[in-house]
Amino acid sequence: MKPAPTLPPLRETVRAHGLQASKALGQNFLFDEQLLDRIAALPGDLDGATVFEVGPGPGGLTRALLRAGARVIAVERDDRCLPLLGELSEAFGGALTVVADDAMAIDADALAGGPYHIVANLPYNVGTALFTRWLEPAEWPPLWASLTLMFQQEVAERIVAKVDTPAYGRLAVLAQWRSHAKIAMKVHRSAFTPPPKVMSAIVHVTPAEQPAGVKPKILSKLTEHGFGQRRKMLRQSLKGMPGAIDALEECGIEPTRRAETVTVAEWVALARVLSR
Repeated sequence: MKPAPTLPPLRETVRAHGLQASKALGQNFLFDEQLLDRIAALPGDLDGATVFEVGPGPGGLTRALLRAGARVIAVERDDRCLPLLGELSEAFGGALTVVADDAMAIDADALAGGPYHIVANLPYNVGTALFTRWLEPAEWPPLWASLTLMFQQEVAERIVAKVDTPAYGRLAVLAQWRSHAKIAMKVHRSAFTPPPKVMSAIVHVTPAEQPAGVKPKILSKLTEHGFGQRRKMLRQSLKGMPGAIDALEECGIEPTRRAETVTVAEWVALARVLSR
């Protein structure tokens, strides 16, 4: 690994550029370099690896990833941050590629061109939508080797939730049916500038073996119906999904149960029947 260039503290760089976090873009900046280095270490050894980062802002986490030896592809829609990121790319000899675009419009696989990690302090307003997209590719295992993503703590707890708990829902099923998901670190609100109203947590996800005979889109649609009306019995919440009520009977799942009592394995069994 090449020695990292000496850079002025990020807080000074941000101040020099007159940059402030945008509430409209869900931005909260992290300046603690020790904390950022700990986050960058969560995927494992990144020396020579490709990392896809969403919403780098002024580049705090980006710096840490580059210090770890990664080649970073960063997607940023806030034009105000582009000059700082351009300076960072120059300082690290082009190891950083900046894409000025909306991450929702980007094909990360195509940009990476090979195996890669996704590491991001996700903007709160698009975090869940991006996460579910990364969990739903038809080809499995995916091209990404791991997801290391910061969410509001409440969302992180929903991702790792166990069946029949208040946090258990569609996110838990999508994250756990063919992946391993865990909360790797909690981050106090005071670490951010400006401090958000809620606590944050970092979720680390790695691909697991996919159960045979299940179409991801079927499982996604099934859980969307089931948890979309979670207070209702399955016979009501799933009636809009063709074949779902018959699938309940075939799988031996009582139609009077509610979605939050259905295990990940049972959701998979239902989706397998509907995937035929």
